[in-house]
Amino acid sequence: MMQGISLAGAFSGVGSWPGADARESSAIILGELVKLPHLVELPARGLGADMIGRANAVLVDLRLDVSTTAYRVVSRPGSVARRAIDLLNQDLDAIEEAWERAGFASGGQVADGQVVKVQSVGPLTLAAEAELGNGRRVLTDSGAVRDFAESLGEGLARHAAEVERRLGAQVLIQVDEPRLPAVLAGTLPGRTRLETVPAMPGPEALAVLEATLEGSGGVTVVHCCSAELPFELLRRSSVLGVGLDASKLTSSDLDGIGELLDSGKELALGLVPTARPAIPVGWRDLVDQAVRLIDRLGFARTILQSQVAVTPTCGLAGADESWSREALKLCAEVSKALTDDPESL
Repeated sequence: MMQGISLAGAFSGVGSWPGADARESSAIILGELVKLPHLVELPARGLGADMIGRANAVLVDLRLDVSTTAYRVVSRPGSVARRAIDLLNQDLDAIEEAWERAGFASGGQVADGQVVKVQSVGPLTLAAEAELGNGRRVLTDSGAVRDFAESLGEGLARHAAEVERRLGAQVLIQVDEPRLPAVLAGTLPGRTRLETVPAMPGPEALAVLEATLEGSGGVTVVHCCSAELPFELLRRSSVLGVGLDASKLTSSDLDGIGELLDSGKELALGLVPTARPAIPVGWRDLVDQAVRLIDRLGFARTILQSQVAVTPTCGLAGADESWSREALKLCAEVSKALTDDPESL
């Protein structure tokens, strides 16, 4: 593991943010998330800025355009791919500018070993959402899935290297896999009535995921805010940790969570709602939720200091800016309470 890269005691955002102003968003993120800031994603900007469009800027020797139903593989880059690359470069310029303005580059706020997080859709979700030239999901062609996984891994290695070069920080790579449970269960519908999308066996899915993780050459976490997480697959993967939506956990998930922690994996525990709740929630309510989970698992509460970070339950793109800022402040308050003296909670 690279020196200094750990989720322990940290708090961060999942990745997406409301609005379309990269400079303003970067300044907010760096102001609120000093220990583990992240490169912002602004899907409100439209094509090229959404989850799959962002990957279009990262893939190596593969490009996507848009069809009537989805992003589709094309033989040469078009305007959509160029837009995705331009938007990513704008975001890199924005965080570099905000980084220097906030004093990070000069060491004013940041100790040695500063870490910044970047995010990308994972290979399985990408293959589930993107289409081949014939209109079928990439997921239906095992060779194409492997090509995408390897291309994405190489692209993430280049992306992380560029961020490290610009900021002088270590980079944590978050791979977002919201479609992972559906890929394993075979519940994705075909693009047409004649297409079926069979379930992918766990070992094959793990191999695809690992092709990207290993290809990136970095320290990685997998984030999945869906229910019914495949804990065994994630435990067997090479990731540092797993990000999840704590509000979706059920009693049947306890063994899986316990095995993750027991194996040394870290958790990015999604505790803070992504939209302002109808009934106001305070940091103590969220702290209690985390403590109850650890108590039910039978671990000492000190594990909240050594293996747990705090995040919103998912991305904040759908929230208003006021709640987004408040959500990050809640993450900070919850994290402080959990790490200061968890045994006293």
